[in-house]
Amino acid sequence: PSTLASRPLSGHLIYQCGGIDKRTIEKFEKVAAELGKGSFKYAWVLDKLKAERERGITIDIALWKFETPRYYVTVIGTPGHRDFIKNMITGYLQ
Repeated sequence: PSTLASRPLSGHLIYQCGGIDKRTIEKFEKVAAELGKGSFKYAWVLDKLKAERERGITIDIALWKFETPRYYVTVIGTPGHRDFIKNMITGYLQ
C-alpha cells in the first residue's frame, strides 16, 4: 500500500481482528476530530509520536503484536521514504 494508506489500513486491520479495543479507537476518533483529522483514527494505532499525529506523516517504525483465535500477528509499520529503511531494519531486528 502507499505510505498514505498503509497506517490507516493496518490500524483498521488491528482493530477488526481484536488487537485494540473499541474504547481506544473511540478516543483516537474524538481527539483526531478535534484536530480536524477525523479520518486518522486508525492510523493513530501505529502513529505514536505527536509530530506524526499532527502532521499526518510516518516518522518512526511501529510494531504491533496481537493474537487471533488462530494466529499470532505482528504488524510492522515503516516510513515509506528510503532514507528510513535503516530504521525499519533496526527495529525489526530488535
